[in-house]
Amino acid sequence: MSHEALIRRLPKAELHLHLEGTLEPELAFDLARRNGVSLPYASVEEMRAAYRFADLQSFLDLYYAACSVLLTENDFFDLTWTYLLRADCDNVRHVEPFFDPQTHTARGVPYVTVLDGITRALERGKEELGITSRLIPCFLRDLTLDFAEATLDEVLRHGMIDGVGLDSGEVGNPPEKFAAVFARARAAGLHTVAHAGEEGPPSYITGALDVLGAERIDHGVRCLEDRDVLSRLVRDDVCLTVCPLSNVALRVVDRIAEHPLKHMLDLGLRVTVNSDDPAYFGGYMHENYLAVSEALHLSEHELVRLARNAIEGSFASPVRKQELLAELALAVE
Repeated sequence: MSHEALIRRLPKAELHLHLEGTLEPELAFDLARRNGVSLPYASVEEMRAAYRFADLQSFLDLYYAACSVLLTENDFFDLTWTYLLRADCDNVRHVEPFFDPQTHTARGVPYVTVLDGITRALERGKEELGITSRLIPCFLRDLTLDFAEATLDEVLRHGMIDGVGLDSGEVGNPPEKFAAVFARARAAGLHTVAHAGEEGPPSYITGALDVLGAERIDHGVRCLEDRDVLSRLVRDDVCLTVCPLSNVALRVVDRIAEHPLKHMLDLGLRVTVNSDDPAYFGGYMHENYLAVSEALHLSEHELVRLARNAIEGSFASPVRKQELLAELALAVE
């Protein structure tokens, strides 16, 4: 079996996916027309041509501008459902998507509008596609703790989510800033994850684990710069949700052939492959798996290990994990 054929067969769990980052230019223009919103681009082609980023902040500037077309419950349903159809093509069987409530509430879009559109699509995804999910709203780390606290109030009031995360501009925004809001989330029984060690230093990984109680580290590639952090991640079997094509697009690494994913596997880290913001970074799950498989010369065993790491590192129920692991065993027979 070729590696590409194997990748297609592998049942995948996607643990690092921003729903707003799945907004393809075609859908953005459709929603802009529907809602009477003007985009700063003359065409789909011009918008896609703008997807050349110098760093994380240059991406975020465009990302937040594109979100202006998302206004109604149906917009958020369409966004999520379109992603699920694409994920189904890549044999993603479980997904734990992020969304950024503050990006929308700051524009006057009610939180419940966002939540209802997303959850309606996720429910349909389970019923029609067999894709199970866990939903994780994220706090924007470049905004205030007070805003995060108010967002958590809203999140807890409405329920229907499974955890909280921390994302947006990492540099200059350490995890410790959000200790109080994460303590409240944990007390409410929510899972906790955090972006750390993408552009920020390895100390942000330590802060996410110790101060926020993060159960997974999103990105985490800079752990290789600190032997103590690296040893801890291996010892504690912490799941890292790595996003290869994203790391190239945002200049974390220059080329996919220079990505440390294989080295991280060799060191015993629980690494997973994810697509992050696939509309902007050139690929969904299949493209990410295929890129590292070819450029890093991964073995069949390593590809299966990546898929298993994600299933085992997910927040899916024990029963669902066993179902997915059984599917994985069949895929490699």
